[in-house]
Amino acid sequence: MSILICGSFAYDNIMGFGERFKDHILPEQLDILNVCFLTPTLRREYGGVAGNIAYNLKMIGADPIPMGTVGEDFAPYAAWIDKLGISRKSVVGVPGTMTAQAFITTDLDGNQITLFHPGAMDASAQNSVNDARKSRLAIVSPDGREGMILHAEQLVSADIPFVFDPGQGLPMFSGPELVKFIKQAQWITVNAYEAELMQEKTGMGVADIADQVDALIVTRGGEGSDIYTDGKHVKIPVAPVSAALDPTGCGDAYRAGILFGIEQGLSWEVSGRVAALLGAIKIESHGTQNHKLTRSDFEARYLISFGLPLVW
Repeated sequence: MSILICGSFAYDNIMGFGERFKDHILPEQLDILNVCFLTPTLRREYGGVAGNIAYNLKMIGADPIPMGTVGEDFAPYAAWIDKLGISRKSVVGVPGTMTAQAFITTDLDGNQITLFHPGAMDASAQNSVNDARKSRLAIVSPDGREGMILHAEQLVSADIPFVFDPGQGLPMFSGPELVKFIKQAQWITVNAYEAELMQEKTGMGVADIADQVDALIVTRGGEGSDIYTDGKHVKIPVAPVSAALDPTGCGDAYRAGILFGIEQGLSWEVSGRVAALLGAIKIESHGTQNHKLTRSDFEARYLISFGLPLVW
């Protein structure tokens, strides 16, 4: 079964700041903020949530179909996708635009400041779920605002269950719009900050949101993650890492694990651990699509990480 990933493609320009942001920002002077962070390291990587989730799903043996709009500069990324054997049938080029660009700076504590140019992503509504109806599972991830709204409606019409993953796009939506997404989706995944913002905007608590969907998944970085489902709270531990090199794309790796678990019919306890392990594997590599692991290696590391065999 293919998994449709509605989201963005982007080039990630990743910079490393060798100090701590908090030492250079005066809280009492935020109204006149004017700072410059010297970043000695710079890399350009393939990214965007659609590309990142597809990469992780392909790595563990799933059949991802990323769906997004891209610009005239997409050729190198297209060649990379082709090399990975990932379908581009739902990737649409938008003339006169550039592919979305992220400029990400990470400090010594792993905190990040991101600037984002949407480019072709703003035309995401030009793409249609109707062209990928063979998928029986989907995710609506950060993309152009109108595209996210349209694709959720199209997935409901096509009777394709989906994960709502608002991510950094959450502030684009009003409370009523978020309530509509919650009612449309079967699953919701957010990080701790996004969970708080969603509650504030909708006036709904965690239990209220969880009651509307099959599962609400909240990631909490180094504290693991929480899955609220069927009146239960499933606590997912973090997977140990050898070295935390780059947190960029860890959330996308985690979401790939959740999608894989849903597709495979795994329990939430196992799905959450698969997701946590993918995030851990990702953080050990720089960039969002450079980590590599065979399925057998993944099974072996799952056993080492959690003391349980992975049956899938």
